Amino acid sequence: MAPVNLRGSLLAMLVVTQLFLPLHTLPVQADTDTEQGGQAQSAEQAQPAADGDEGLASYYAKRYKGRRTTSGARYNPGKMTAAHSSLPFGTKVKVISLVNGREVVVTVNDRCKPRKKPFIDLSRAAARKLGFLGKGTTRVKIIAMTEDDAG
Repeated sequence: MAPVNLRGSLLAMLVVTQLFLPLHTLPVQADTDTEQGGQAQSAEQAQPAADGDEGLASYYAKRYKGRRTTSGARYNPGKMTAAHSSLPFGTKVKVISLVNGREVVVTVNDRCKPRKKPFIDLSRAAARKLGFLGKGTTRVKIIAMTEDDAG
């Protein structure tokens, strides 16, 4: 009787389970997206429509002053800038507070992590103009502007 190579058997079992694990979980992941009433969106679908998307806005903490953003620019809390998960760098975005109706136009120069609901991270100057500096987050409408709107 030949000796059993335990290390080889474990390696083979690990490879087989790693191959079948992604295939087995695909239907489960698709079901969780549809179970939420069709409101789950992918990163591509999270881009604001022409009439805008309602979502949340927060603002950068003080400690990020002077740090490089994803686009390479340094964060300046006095400028009207923002981070968004999917809009291209340089996109002008109109952000309207749903609480008080104030609005600002910011330029996307950073990334934030993708979320299920629309989300934008604003500079402190933009948060001040919208009236929620010191409150953490607020409900907003996010509208990506075209060159015609921005000009």
